Amino acid sequence: MKRSKALVDYRSSSEEECVAKEPVKIKKRKLPSLSSSLVLPVPKDNPALHQGRIRSTPHVEGQWAVHVYVPVLVERKCPLYQLLQDVLKAAKEISPALQAVADVDGIGDKNVIELHISLSRPIFVRAYQREEIRRCVKRLAQSNLPFKVSFSSFSVLTNDERTRTFLALDVGGGFPELKSLAQGLTPTLETLRQKVYYAEPQFHASIAWALLSTPTLGQILESSITETPTPQDVCTLRANSASTLDEGLDLVMMSTAMDFQRIPGLPESLITTLNDEYATLLCSNRVSAFDVRRLNATIGKEVFSWQFEGG
Repeated sequence: MKRSKALVDYRSSSEEECVAKEPVKIKKRKLPSLSSSLVLPVPKDNPALHQGRIRSTPHVEGQWAVHVYVPVLVERKCPLYQLLQDVLKAAKEISPALQAVADVDGIGDKNVIELHISLSRPIFVRAYQREEIRRCVKRLAQSNLPFKVSFSSFSVLTNDERTRTFLALDVGGGFPELKSLAQGLTPTLETLRQKVYYAEPQFHASIAWALLSTPTLGQILESSITETPTPQDVCTLRANSASTLDEGLDLVMMSTAMDFQRIPGLPESLITTLNDEYATLLCSNRVSAFDVRRLNATIGKEVFSWQFEGG
């Protein structure tokens, strides 16, 4: 009996070439322009709208500014409220460039002034890191008891960028509790690779500020231009003196900088006068003993607040 052979149909390569379809060419269409309503505007810095503050760190989309602090509420009927008005009046007579922080000058209808005692430097986090900051601050509030703070004297401080100087109330009572809170933030800030608070903190509440001038900037402006600089002037100055202009100074020059007087610094006589005339009253329990019951964190434009619960 003969064995049958299965017949298999194999196409030749020439046949495959004939059967294969030629690739269809798809003409790419140009996408329409994105509507202007969907384009997020880039923030513009104008110190005149923000009490003379300038952006020391360039704006980055998706980056959020964070500030952790203890609020101290001073009601209009409190002795400290009137003391602050007297202190500001005396301070401005010595240094007219001083500007009151927020509502400390008593102007307006607010019955409460909120002073801030900082527990962190101004830091910047990414969007996904915000929740970790919130959890950290909330844990601190839940694990600490309310405490009292009081103020002991007046001092002059300068920010890290050396763009503003501040007249401040130094904290006396409550210093250990504030230091413990600041240290409680350290592990989280280190995890997020952020600057921790100062090793030797000087806890304080700022009540007034003034913009600082810098010798380098003054020399450049004096030798280059005599009028208020334009954006073109700024570009020229930055190109010629990139190594001497501090970060963010171009923003000041492009803004309405003339709205605020610039000074080399506050005179030494200011603190001497204020401490001689008002420190004794400031130190008294009747004036500056306050219950601290909340811990706050500002993240972007949002303010989060938690009560001290103790645990």
